[in-house]
Amino acid sequence: MSEDITDRGLVETAASIRAGEVSSVECTRACLKRIERLQPVTNAFIRIDADEALGAAARADEAVARGDALGPLHGVPLAHKDLLYRAGRVSTGGSKILGERTAGVTATAAERLDGAGAIDLGTLNMVEFAAGGTGHNEHHGDCRNPWDTERSTGGSSSGSGCAVAARMVFGALGSDTGGSVRMPAALCGVTGLKPTDGRVSRFGVMPRSWTSDTLGPMARSARDAARLLGVVAGHDPRDPATRQVPVPDYEAEIEDRVDGLRVGIPNQGWMEHTVAEVQDTLEDVRRCFESLGCRTSGVDVPDPKLAFDLSEIIVKSESAAMHERWLRERPEDYSIAIRAPIEAGLYIPATHYLHAQRMRGPALDEFHRAVFDHVDALLLPAVPFPAPLLADCDPNSTTRAARTMAEFPRFTRPISYLGLPALVLPGGFSGNHLPVGFQLVAPPFAESLLLRLAHHYQQATDWHRRRPPIG
Repeated sequence: MSEDITDRGLVETAASIRAGEVSSVECTRACLKRIERLQPVTNAFIRIDADEALGAAARADEAVARGDALGPLHGVPLAHKDLLYRAGRVSTGGSKILGERTAGVTATAAERLDGAGAIDLGTLNMVEFAAGGTGHNEHHGDCRNPWDTERSTGGSSSGSGCAVAARMVFGALGSDTGGSVRMPAALCGVTGLKPTDGRVSRFGVMPRSWTSDTLGPMARSARDAARLLGVVAGHDPRDPATRQVPVPDYEAEIEDRVDGLRVGIPNQGWMEHTVAEVQDTLEDVRRCFESLGCRTSGVDVPDPKLAFDLSEIIVKSESAAMHERWLRERPEDYSIAIRAPIEAGLYIPATHYLHAQRMRGPALDEFHRAVFDHVDALLLPAVPFPAPLLADCDPNSTTRAARTMAEFPRFTRPISYLGLPALVLPGGFSGNHLPVGFQLVAPPFAESLLLRLAHHYQQATDWHRRRPPIG
């Protein structure tokens, strides 16, 4: 079987395996062959479970031959950010500290993927403790962008974005606290969805911030992301934060019409600090949606700065609480660039934290009145610039790097504070051939709307089909 199988989408591959046109073993071997070749230059994986994956793929093929009932991901090779626990295995969280521990539970999301028949190839690189947006990791090595290995993948789901873009896997899960699915999706040129808070269980997932963490799919297309979300979404009694909201048939609903939908563009504030190439891409995206029959208009979106600052208070406070004992007993086992901002959370007054939490409801109400009373979805930048050089955003380097790092989550963190669903997908390329992504935001639990808009956009464009030059 040609390795070109790795260019197929997730849904297409699942259908081919189900029909017996290709075997799971062939798909798994093709992915492992790409991993073997590209891992040395991308460093997308922390652990590769080749033998286990091939064994699972062989069993998947036997199930096809027997005519067993097959799940929606049957035989499809995936891999996930190294913070989904599996009982008896190490999940490092990108850290040195957790690299010494085996998990006692398996994440609900991992169980649901297993139940759908997916093949797990291993664990993907990430920023230490999910505490950064650039893809650097002092303990496991920096993850590198497959479009240019001298450049950042974004983070903290760096390996997820890289592995999907580089055709090493057909899809992946990442976590998103302030943009950690959406930033790698934008910089690596893939589709990444941050669901509504409470849509996907976080049981068995290493926490970064208990009240801000989400788990979401990263794939090559909106259709593939819809398949993944449909598997992992839904209430879980082991995670009391999950909501008992019905899970739609996301994949079926992406075919619904989009003509007449209203897409808003901020009148002010949200476009500042973006480079011209990002602004030009957003204008091209706006025109494409109009050609699809959507109505676009300016909308007065609340200033993102307050939501950004309040989110910082929550994330730093909760992270400091989680890490307090390790900070006291094992400070030397953190990289300094990760330890310093976590330690800062120890000095945030409880009154500030409580105020930041109390403001979330009113801020969401204000945002909804200002935006979603007038439009169905909001079009925003994802990251203010295409992928920067790793050296220019190294958290251990200069003031210039610190400024660059601070810009990464400018447009994603405020949406996380509000708990809204947001989807990032590629909308073009920069002058030096790097992906430029954009972000769509919708009201709570309107993931179907986002996936539908993204699917129709991807039917009209081919940015998501472009393959990195690597390998």
